[in-house]
Amino acid sequence: MAKLHIKEGVAKAFFMVAAGVSILAVALICIFLFANGVPAIAQIGLPDFLFGTTWRPSNDIYGIFPMIIGSIYVTAGAMIVGVPTGILCAIFLSRFASGRIARVLKPGVELLAGIPSVVYGFFGLVIVVPFIRATAPDGNGLSLLAAAIILGIMILPTIITVAQSALDAVPQKYYEGALALGADHERATFRVLVPAAASGIVAAIVLGVGRAIGETMAVIMIAGNQPVIPESIFSGVRTMTANIVLEMGYAADLHRGALVATGVVLFAFILLITMLLNVIKRRGEVK
Repeated sequence: MAKLHIKEGVAKAFFMVAAGVSILAVALICIFLFANGVPAIAQIGLPDFLFGTTWRPSNDIYGIFPMIIGSIYVTAGAMIVGVPTGILCAIFLSRFASGRIARVLKPGVELLAGIPSVVYGFFGLVIVVPFIRATAPDGNGLSLLAAAIILGIMILPTIITVAQSALDAVPQKYYEGALALGADHERATFRVLVPAAASGIVAAIVLGVGRAIGETMAVIMIAGNQPVIPESIFSGVRTMTANIVLEMGYAADLHRGALVATGVVLFAFILLITMLLNVIKRRGEVK
């Protein structure tokens, strides 16, 4: 008994330390961001920083509104491309695919998750961008549309995996009860199982949003990186993450502080989206 208590105490202490390290890491990131970013925002001026439409570090003009709009547009486009496709694929793998098809598709989904983002960017650069350049009425192909398509593909593994796990976790009696009441397979799946797994599907969307808004390398390669508000889906765009990566290597003083402050805005942006989707998730569970 004494040895058992010792083992339990050691395990409890180990898990507590692990949890503490995780919390400490998040706290340190927040402290670094706010300690270095908030003074720069105060010096520039919050309205000028958030709503200014000109980013010109050489003249100490730091307006990130075009990058905010670019991030919103690219993320929204990725959601339009990735969310319906990912959820329908998860439903297919969970409830419609035969064992042979599932054994082929699941490794494919896992392979998509393991591909580096630079490879996605290269694929977009040599396949998607030339196609858009050849078919679009204007622009050179490096555009908001190209970034949305590639990001939509990149978030598919996250959405498919999490949504499928949520669907597989729904008790089988839900499906059997629907069949007993006269529903066919499709109606039982879409009217019973999918609503029952709604919270897990929303979690998949939240993770997909986080992946899309935080992606950098692929976006840098295909989005055009123009710090202006895009006029159409064929215009170049720069996201907040791309703005930080492109200029952090040579930034100094207020310029560096403005880039860190952009990270603060990005952090707040992701936090607000996560909170909003969690509220929607809770309302769905209550209903």
